[in-house]
Amino acid sequence: MRYDYIIAGSGCAGLSLLFKILKEPGLREKKILVVDKESKNTNDRTWCYWEKGEGTFEEIVLHAWSNLEFKTETFVNAFELKDYKYKMIRGIDFYKYVLNYVSNFANVDFVTESIKRFEVSENQAILETDKAQYRANYLFNSTSLLNPNFSKENTLLQHFTGWVIETNEPHFNPKIGTLMDFSLSQKHGTTFMYVLPVSSKKALVEYTLFTGELLDKEEYRSELKAYIQKKLSLSSYQILEEEYGVIPMSVQNFSTHYKNRVINIGTAGGYTKASSGYTFRFIQNHTDKIINRLKQNGNPLIRPSFRDKMFQWYDRTLVEVILSERMTGKEIFGRMFKKVPPELILKFLANESDLSDDLKVMWSLPISKFLPAGVTQLVQ
Repeated sequence: MRYDYIIAGSGCAGLSLLFKILKEPGLREKKILVVDKESKNTNDRTWCYWEKGEGTFEEIVLHAWSNLEFKTETFVNAFELKDYKYKMIRGIDFYKYVLNYVSNFANVDFVTESIKRFEVSENQAILETDKAQYRANYLFNSTSLLNPNFSKENTLLQHFTGWVIETNEPHFNPKIGTLMDFSLSQKHGTTFMYVLPVSSKKALVEYTLFTGELLDKEEYRSELKAYIQKKLSLSSYQILEEEYGVIPMSVQNFSTHYKNRVINIGTAGGYTKASSGYTFRFIQNHTDKIINRLKQNGNPLIRPSFRDKMFQWYDRTLVEVILSERMTGKEIFGRMFKKVPPELILKFLANESDLSDDLKVMWSLPISKFLPAGVTQLVQ
């Protein structure tokens, strides 16, 4: 059977696209196939992001914060958000919400198979799995099959383990989230904690690193235990959930497409923010653009604007600074949060700033460190 669209991968990018296609009267009748090697039925991740107003998935936002903190061992910047809210969505809530909506559509097929390769032939995209071959007008890829080559020289890994913990007695302030706490050993490289309370007794505590190599899984856990005991002053708590993830933060260029018929989405298309690892809002923005293109002329291919390329250059420059050891991530973010209004930093990191905003952020950082890195990324 030939489909209108094939979606390779049923994570955040794939399911966001599927959901928004089915929300559109002019697109919801399209024949769609979703292919993934596994079903999405566990809480395998948590997405946090900031945005203005209410978004598409507001109904399943677990918690939102208007007050955040940035910490090192020497200073704390506690701030209130005026334009944005910092939001959290659990993976399992997202999967259930989308799949429940999709269940109303007989024109959507799901297959649980391992994807082997993509090809384009005679104005159609071809997806080959370990069991069959499928064809479509367009294929949307969120797998790693078309990723650039990563190495220690060109890529940092954002890797993390997070625990959702619960206490018997009230301990947390659910109105305040810790965005980054750098008061930790930096022996491996850029290292910090998130602490995001969703109630007075429950919080997500996540140990996060931007480094070239992964740790043994027990080391993440031992760091979490130590932080919870020493920094949060907790000796008694229950671990309700554990999540682990690895996100590439690379100076490599991600291709937006393959032969015009395979469209890369999510991390595969470069929609993970290279300088921070944030993904959810960038996926939503890209998905909205795809939907508009499909409605206008049926061709979902989107080429980056000049402004998009500028933000990509900013991101690669920051990653280059850390990779080349000109500055540590702690030094970079510490300077920014000391010298720049925090909400402007979030605006900049969301790719929603204008050039004057960009300059305010850049002036907080030493030109002697960033200019050589920026030039390096311009000429590559």
